[in-house]
Amino acid sequence: MNRNQGIALAIAVANILLITVFPPVDQFSVASSSIPVFAGFYFILAKPQLSVINVDLLIIEIVVVMVNLAIAWLLLTDKPAGHARRKMGLQNASLLFTGINLVLMLLFPPMESVFAVTKAAIPTFEGFFFIFAQKPAHVIVDTLLYLEISFIMVNGAFLWLIFKERKPPTAEEIRAAMRDFQQK
Repeated sequence: MNRNQGIALAIAVANILLITVFPPVDQFSVASSSIPVFAGFYFILAKPQLSVINVDLLIIEIVVVMVNLAIAWLLLTDKPAGHARRKMGLQNASLLFTGINLVLMLLFPPMESVFAVTKAAIPTFEGFFFIFAQKPAHVIVDTLLYLEISFIMVNGAFLWLIFKERKPPTAEEIRAAMRDFQQK
């Protein structure tokens, strides 16, 4: 682990600590105690009455921090001494793009109105609202949020693999391949 990776690890630990000390909270309405409504982020020891921690969103937040740590870890690895230093390759850009998408996805999650919440398999969807200024009586659509995370992660992995640098084979590797081919 180099110095930059240590800094990234410290930032990730601080973020996870902050996320767990101020978790997302759903609050049950006095009128309807069956449907929790997203109430915001509260200090863990000072949650409002009739509230519960939104564990699904908390797990998503922690996963996004861990994925961003993994991306930072890969971007900040030491290059071999003889390796030419580039500013930003396509592979690193795809990691950076994936990390930015994950952060934006958490800042603007899919929301639905509490009045439209049903027991249907497919949730309703009213749009993406800023997490710290969402409309009243709106909840996060966890199913769509999980789908967004899955698609972003899979697309980021595919981009990272597609943009992997391919070095042409050396003359010795070509000779060895030809010998193996002739022996068969």
